[in-house]
Amino acid sequence: MSYKLVSGDTAGAGGESSQSFEVRDGATLVIGRALTSDVPVFDPTISRRHAEVTCDPSGDGVQVRDLGSSNGTFVNGARVETARLCLGDVVAFGKVQFRLAELTPTAVHEPSRGAQSMPDKAGPVSTTPTAGGAAILRQMSVPAKNADALEIAAPRDKSEQKLALLLEVSKGLTRAVDVDALLDKIAGFCLQIFDVDYVSVLLADEQGEHLPKVARDRHGRAEQRSVPQSIVRTAVQDKVAILSDNAPEDVRFGSDSIFMQRVRSTMCAPLIASEGRVLGVLYVDNVTSTHRVDEDDLDFLAAFAGIAAVAIENGQFSEHIRHELVVRSNFERYFAPKLAARIAGSPGAVRLGGDKRPVAVLFSDIRGFTELSESMKPDAMASLLSEYFTEMVECVFRNDGTLDKFIGDAVMAQWGAPIGSPDDAGRAVRAAVEMMQALDGLNTKWRTTGRPEIEIGIGLNFGEAFAGNIGSDRRLEFTVIGDTVNTASRLCAAADAGEILLTESVRRALRVQPTLEEHPPLELRGKANAVPIYRIVR
Repeated sequence: MSYKLVSGDTAGAGGESSQSFEVRDGATLVIGRALTSDVPVFDPTISRRHAEVTCDPSGDGVQVRDLGSSNGTFVNGARVETARLCLGDVVAFGKVQFRLAELTPTAVHEPSRGAQSMPDKAGPVSTTPTAGGAAILRQMSVPAKNADALEIAAPRDKSEQKLALLLEVSKGLTRAVDVDALLDKIAGFCLQIFDVDYVSVLLADEQGEHLPKVARDRHGRAEQRSVPQSIVRTAVQDKVAILSDNAPEDVRFGSDSIFMQRVRSTMCAPLIASEGRVLGVLYVDNVTSTHRVDEDDLDFLAAFAGIAAVAIENGQFSEHIRHELVVRSNFERYFAPKLAARIAGSPGAVRLGGDKRPVAVLFSDIRGFTELSESMKPDAMASLLSEYFTEMVECVFRNDGTLDKFIGDAVMAQWGAPIGSPDDAGRAVRAAVEMMQALDGLNTKWRTTGRPEIEIGIGLNFGEAFAGNIGSDRRLEFTVIGDTVNTASRLCAAADAGEILLTESVRRALRVQPTLEEHPPLELRGKANAVPIYRIVR
């Protein structure tokens, strides 16, 4: 009789999906966390060589023997060194439980006996002995991964368990919500899969220097220590996955940090994203003994790093998109949508400082607002102002302007910063005319509902001003300041209800002039001579 062991619902931390494997007549299989096990089981409570199971040649039951595991082997809840299993018995390796069942004739799966290694699809393998001949040294070329089509190289006789493990790793990484969480998952998976003492993920910064972003030791502590740069440089520059099972004697790496940190064996794989771009490296090592990692581990690490690189690249891209959407959303509160999109896509758009540039500045102000506010209830006044400001801002945005700020009942807008156009003055004038027309429509609507009507005056100026993000690192405000702004504000204050006043500099900058009439020159503070003023005839 042939049997199979089937995992139950209590499969443990790594048992997200059920597993089963066959135990045929006379076969002996090793269960463990090592990739070379006949039955690899991905769970931290299972030792690399945990136990072996043997089906009696007579078909009368299954023998189980613990191989000195750390967390023990249990049959029906009792810890055992050796035991015979009968149909229906539950055997637990660490915390992973299996139930012995009869193998039906339709079952066709037969696990391979012995270690199966994943072939080097990526390129040639080199084995270089050290001077003492004690170390197995190997490096393997790693191809660039296509971020849109993840490809996993399968062995010739296809180790289903390893591929299933890679699938589980891939599923686990896709559930990470951001890059930091993703890196934590990568480190955690490495400590569960490989028999190593330390793992670190290093990512390249803007200068190309590879810095550790996450590091964990065997106990899960966030231990930061120096990763041998000679190994990192080789992995990055040559795009190869590296194995050294006796690092101090490895002639390829003369790094002092290897000796200082007592690194005995190590593996390192580059994180290669789309178009062959190296994002960083995945590094693991042992400080307790040599010969704890082998070529099968290196094959798996290279495949694991390929999946991790795609996940990191996608995570970075998603974070960039989220950041750009937030920035664009914030910009759209002040800038016309088309302009906001251009600014959001410009590197360094949000920073302290600015520059001088020609701008057209518009101020509008409600006449008699103080008296009006005293006669209205606060809620009614807030509702009226919200409707008014909404219409005014639409006029600004419709003409590709920037809402600088609200100052009480006043609106300040400008054209020309941070991105200008040859017709900034003309757009500002058109916006002013449309604001007056929009207010006429609002007053007509409010009149029919018994709400009070309002009147505004508008002032326009054109000239050089300082434009940029003013404030602190905690709060920035994009604005324009200078004499050009002050003059526009004073024109607005001088305008009567329904008037649009503009300066000579605006008139000269207009490509198409509206009907204008001269206004008496204004004496403005800080000006030696009266300023020539024009009124737009509507």
